Amino acid sequence: MRHEGYLTNLYATMRMLTEAQAVISYRMMGMAGMWPVARSEVWRMSLEKGPIFAAASQAAWAAAIAGQSPDKVAAAWLQPISGRTRSNQRRLSRRR
Repeated sequence: MRHEGYLTNLYATMRMLTEAQAVISYRMMGMAGMWPVARSEVWRMSLEKGPIFAAASQAAWAAAIAGQSPDKVAAAWLQPISGRTRSNQRRLSRRR
């Protein structure tokens, strides 16, 4: 049995979790006045979760229904979430 797909998912998950922690840190520092963030971040961090998790579920179900292997289903679920965390981390890390 080959494990490349599972290892790829493991590394992608670790990267996503690291980026998510950075986003949380930037937002918390912004709320404390220690990092410049837009006032809309408070709303954005709440409102972005529903659509992203819905997109992730839809992608995972589509992969599962298409008969993909479990590692491909997991990768399909992770892709929308990691894309959002990556874009948030890049956007928030820039000093204004």
